Amino acid sequence: MTQELAYMPAHELTRLYRLKTVSPVEVVQSVLQRIDMFNPRYNAYRMVDHEGALQAARSSEARWMRAQPLGLLDGVPTSIKDSHHVKGWSTLHGSRLTRTADIEPLDSPHVARLRDHGAVFLGKTNLCEQGWKCVTDSPLTGISRNPWNPDLTPGGSSGGAAIAAAAGMGTINMGGDGGGSIRLPASFCGLVGMKATYGRVPRYPQESLIACAHFGPLTRSVAETALVMNVITRPDHRDVTALPFDDRDYLQGLNAGVKGMRIGYCDTLGDSFPVDKDIEATVRSAVNRLADAGALVKHVSSPIRDTFEAYKTLNSAYQVPKIHGRGEDELDLMDATLVANAHRGEGLSAYDLLRAGYARASWIEQMAEFFQSFDILVTPTSPVSPFEAESNNPRTCEDAHELEDRVYCLFNGFLYPFNYTHHPAVTVPCGLDGRGLPVGLQIVTRHKADHLALIVARAVENSLSFQGLKLALPKEETSTARPAFAQSA
Repeated sequence: MTQELAYMPAHELTRLYRLKTVSPVEVVQSVLQRIDMFNPRYNAYRMVDHEGALQAARSSEARWMRAQPLGLLDGVPTSIKDSHHVKGWSTLHGSRLTRTADIEPLDSPHVARLRDHGAVFLGKTNLCEQGWKCVTDSPLTGISRNPWNPDLTPGGSSGGAAIAAAAGMGTINMGGDGGGSIRLPASFCGLVGMKATYGRVPRYPQESLIACAHFGPLTRSVAETALVMNVITRPDHRDVTALPFDDRDYLQGLNAGVKGMRIGYCDTLGDSFPVDKDIEATVRSAVNRLADAGALVKHVSSPIRDTFEAYKTLNSAYQVPKIHGRGEDELDLMDATLVANAHRGEGLSAYDLLRAGYARASWIEQMAEFFQSFDILVTPTSPVSPFEAESNNPRTCEDAHELEDRVYCLFNGFLYPFNYTHHPAVTVPCGLDGRGLPVGLQIVTRHKADHLALIVARAVENSLSFQGLKLALPKEETSTARPAFAQSA
């Protein structure tokens, strides 16, 4: 019963809460039990608030007993990435240089909306230091490991959120994506991961004018992702740059299907690393199923060009504030590759930044032209499968690049362009590779058409019988600690 509750989708949980056949307390207890069992092995969480989560679950139970839930996610176990603000908790960013004594006075906008809707916050999930790379290890919390195979990386930077989702240690799991940091770990762990159009999910504090970081969910199903979008896209006065609130129900029309949609399939985007053959075959099979469902699919060449040099410039510049003003004793406590990347950023000129900005503008223009002829762009999410957890890049990527470039993430070439162009993008599992590891398919659509990406993702999900990971406790037992909806004291 513990596993069944921990893997139950959010919309099914709230349905059962409404029927009073399952209690939020029972569900949160089951998830906390799994965290206690699996977190030491996989390292998903930096901190877990057992007492706070149980108290929130008891309050949720009382509301459901009165048939007065707060909102769409009342009583649903939820994790928050440790770069997002939660009122009353610290935010450490995977760094030994931040202080646990510094408690956040306010929630980030998406956290506030989740709280408004009754989500039960479990704790803070791990990331790489300052969220800068696409694997999850940090000087503060060590190495996080993929629950499909603990020798391998879960991806990053939202690796803790992906582990929590895949291992039944959280139903809704919030991540951030500045260069693939939601989509990559979602792909590596067999999950759905979404970054909406930039500005669709309000953010605070604001970031620099380079502006590439999106907040979004990692879940086990497309419907759960759509449900979360209904919550986190609601407005917040602190983000004056956010898109106007459209009050869309992302669940509505989710099963509309892809008949007549114009889909371009691209397997060599920009300067992306060559795709492993079994990944390409798995993705192509999923694309063929979209064609069988009535989509108008065409294999296309890359709609954007010359991405890596500009990416290196923008990425390095983005890291500079993370080391600025720090002495050597502090830098020695940080991730060495982050420091090296930021030092490269310190050497950039104004012309370097302008040139990269012009390249970025050209990608936006090229994508705008692409979407004159197509509704959807589909790509592999990653050209490689999960690799050794102790590495920043797969060996094949590092061997193919000069030594000075190995400080960057080298396998996210299908991902980072859409952070800089601000397009919505979703990854959805589309099968397994030859080693039995999950493969992700990325779906990109034009600005503000986030719902279309979800509709296509749902069609992929409906077209196959992909089985996500189901980690069982050593001795699964039906919980007898508390009957469903026992009267609260």
